[in-house]
Amino acid sequence: MSKKILVCGSVAFDTIALFEGHFKDHILADNIQSLSVSFFVPTLRKEYGGCAGNISYNLRLLGADPLPVGSVGADAVDYLQHMRELGIDTQLVRVMPDMFTPQCFITTDLDNNQIASFHPGAMLHSAENDLSGVSAAWGIVAPDSKDGMFAHARRMHAQGIPFIFDLGQAMPLFEGPDLLEMLDLASILTANDYEAAVIEQRTGRSIAQIAQGLTAAIVTRGADGASLFIADTETTIPPVPVTEVVDPTGCGDAHRAGLLYGLVNDWSLVDACRLANVMGGLKIASRGPQNHRPAHTEISALLRTAYGAQAPELAA
Repeated sequence: MSKKILVCGSVAFDTIALFEGHFKDHILADNIQSLSVSFFVPTLRKEYGGCAGNISYNLRLLGADPLPVGSVGADAVDYLQHMRELGIDTQLVRVMPDMFTPQCFITTDLDNNQIASFHPGAMLHSAENDLSGVSAAWGIVAPDSKDGMFAHARRMHAQGIPFIFDLGQAMPLFEGPDLLEMLDLASILTANDYEAAVIEQRTGRSIAQIAQGLTAAIVTRGADGASLFIADTETTIPPVPVTEVVDPTGCGDAHRAGLLYGLVNDWSLVDACRLANVMGGLKIASRGPQNHRPAHTEISALLRTAYGAQAPELAA
């Protein structure tokens, strides 16, 4: 059976700025109706990013075989070369020569709060990426254009490929009926605690109720770890202690990669969530979404240290 993983989502550039202060000191609740703020950001970086790019990067760190599915512009030549040098198959990344690659502009403050703006560029055509005839063990529908997310979900469902639905930054695009349709197609839902609250509000269902119709639902809770919902059971997955909190950008994507690795290697969902927490913990200690480079031995050692001797080993 193929162990390829379809990673549907944005392939983007991240321009990340550090504001050496606190947003809360400059955004005044009483004057929010006429908001006008400017942040001085002496530190600025341009990184390879996007959900499909970041998840694929972390899957390669783990030794998995991702197939990113996305649309980029002619300005992505270096990004595609970067992927290929990592051993990532880019055959399903479509180049739109007359458009820009999607770009996210992120400002982070000293509390690791983020304000982001996103230019979709070539991502607006992601629904045209045809997955017909592609074989994969698992997939993920990560933030992308709304049309693209639905197109990929419907194609994978029709082909019998189980997939994770990761709402993420696409949250403003999905109303209650949209979410319910996507949940009917997906096998697993992942969300952070804020996204989970929005999903509950828009669907009128609790995450525990949503999990009844899925293989599982997973809610990440930052420093508090994650909650795994299977049928009518909720399991707390304790967090992984981190030595330093440097940059949260891409932590969710690293988490999804750990989960997908466990799924394609037939780990239990609890163990897959544990590896997901490990990958998120490793990422947050590094600046940028694709600059952490832990060895297999480091990942396995952290997995055992955090969760005990019974934690599974990564494949050689």
